Amino acid sequence: MKGTATTKQKNRVSLGEYRAILPYLTRYRKQYILGFLCLMIVDAAQVLIPQFTRRAVDLIAAGGGSASDRRSIIILCLCMIGAMALISSGRFLWRYFIHGSSRRIEMELRDRLFDRLLTLSYDFYQENKIGDLMARATNDVGAVRNAIGMGLVALVDGTVLAAAILVIVFIQDARTASFAVLPILPITVLILRFGNTVGKQFHQAQETYSAMSDTVQETFAGIRVVKSFVKEWWFVKKFADTNDDYRDANMALVKTFGLFFPFITFLSGITTLILLLVGGGRVVEGLMSPGELVALFGYLQMLIWPLMGAGFMVNLIQRGAVSLGRVNAVLNTQPSIAPPSYPKRPDPNLRGDTEIEIRNLSFAYKDKPVLENISLKVSRGSWVGILGRTGSGKSTLLKALTRMVDPPEGTVFVRGVDVRDWDPEELRSLFGVTPQDSYLFSDSIKNNIGYGLEDASDSRIQRSVELSALDRDLAGFTQGLDTLVGERGLTLSGGQKQRTAISRAVIMDTDFLILDDSLSAVDVETEKRVLRGLLEERERKLKGGGSSTAIIVSHRVSTLAYTDTVLVLDQGRITESGSPRELISRGGFYARMADLQRLEQGDLPNG
Repeated sequence: MKGTATTKQKNRVSLGEYRAILPYLTRYRKQYILGFLCLMIVDAAQVLIPQFTRRAVDLIAAGGGSASDRRSIIILCLCMIGAMALISSGRFLWRYFIHGSSRRIEMELRDRLFDRLLTLSYDFYQENKIGDLMARATNDVGAVRNAIGMGLVALVDGTVLAAAILVIVFIQDARTASFAVLPILPITVLILRFGNTVGKQFHQAQETYSAMSDTVQETFAGIRVVKSFVKEWWFVKKFADTNDDYRDANMALVKTFGLFFPFITFLSGITTLILLLVGGGRVVEGLMSPGELVALFGYLQMLIWPLMGAGFMVNLIQRGAVSLGRVNAVLNTQPSIAPPSYPKRPDPNLRGDTEIEIRNLSFAYKDKPVLENISLKVSRGSWVGILGRTGSGKSTLLKALTRMVDPPEGTVFVRGVDVRDWDPEELRSLFGVTPQDSYLFSDSIKNNIGYGLEDASDSRIQRSVELSALDRDLAGFTQGLDTLVGERGLTLSGGQKQRTAISRAVIMDTDFLILDDSLSAVDVETEKRVLRGLLEERERKLKGGGSSTAIIVSHRVSTLAYTDTVLVLDQGRITESGSPRELISRGGFYARMADLQRLEQGDLPNG
């Protein structure tokens, strides 16, 4: 794999992560431009209000008793009301355009992340926890939305408003303004330090949130085991520990904010004190009018928001950079199994009897050998059984056939074409697979059976239910095939889940059927009915000129007795091969397993 989402990230936050979001900002540039224009109008209206106040105060201080003065004051009040109405309208519009765009970008980014996760290969999910990936799709994407929404607003609004205020106060009285803005320098230094600290602390908070999500996901996914072993207390403690870590990480952020914002407020208050001392003296000396002093007070109060907003902006931008880095780690991950540039398809004119061929296949997971020198030919319409101890490589061999893992080049062929040269989707569409974990979705039995088809007819679903012997259980379901099975098939027995998974594979009517220990939870009588039904289906398809090749992995010799050929795997090697009758006569591992299981299951068919 070219990269994984769990690659350890550095504490240093890189704003370069935002390059990934530029295409979205470009697509919504009109909305952002309109939003920022509305924001500029709001800022312009805001800086006008102290000027109206200045003129009104000067009129009042000068006496203001004449009718014309009173009329002027009323006009100024109406102008202030108009400015405030403009501010309210502008705020609604910039929120509509900017926040609306950031919400749409959030939706598109989450869709893109989900699409990317579906394209990533099997090994990616072995290295990344589901809870962490869910945290990236929820918390992290939300933090990115805040950064490109309120974060950009705080950046633009704070910059424009602060620049406008500083220009106005220096034009109005440069001497007083030069003293009043002295605290801005230490505030700027604090903001830069604050941003770096927040970035590190937020990264730690997101990591602990992912750990907490992992704990929750694993606990509820395995709730049956948790309750069976009465281990609720252990998981309560485990969650409490991760929750405490998340609290501590967020409390570190709270402490930073708790120190930063009050101190910024204190420094901002110093400007008011300086203005009172310097500006008040100039009013007494007659060098400044009372209205100008009141206007300066208003401007300096307005200046507090850009100063506070700068810290707010740095916080959001830093959080967004951290979160976008975590999202980009997934988006930049390339699937380890990708379609070839020029996929090949089998030539129907050269198609022989051999459907599957494996040539000296050796495979390892991270230098841990799993399969060694496996060679095998599977002819059209034949049933091949695989028997072996746990960890002998049975499931890995099946994954190599469907290219869920990538076998070495020139080792696995389907219909004469190397599986690495097939388009993975086309290759996998040939196989109907029931994996060891009979995973069911939280939906009805009917939808679980037919989810691989766009529109599964009732007759087709009924036929697959009969082949899997699930029809005998329908009377026990409250709503028949429309019964909801609960998450991961929680409301069904192990055998019912396996037979639902078999129905899901059979209904696809594929050329190859793979049963990976899919009958381990059913009784012998039901097992016989399922296998005999599948045999009849094979004969029907072969007579019609179709193909129905099956590979059956099982620990039960009774299951493998219906196959044409059985392979025995041990530590990744084929140690025995032949028909069930031949293997019983040889007295090897297969024969020993048959003897042990015959004591429980009675006489077995002999092939």
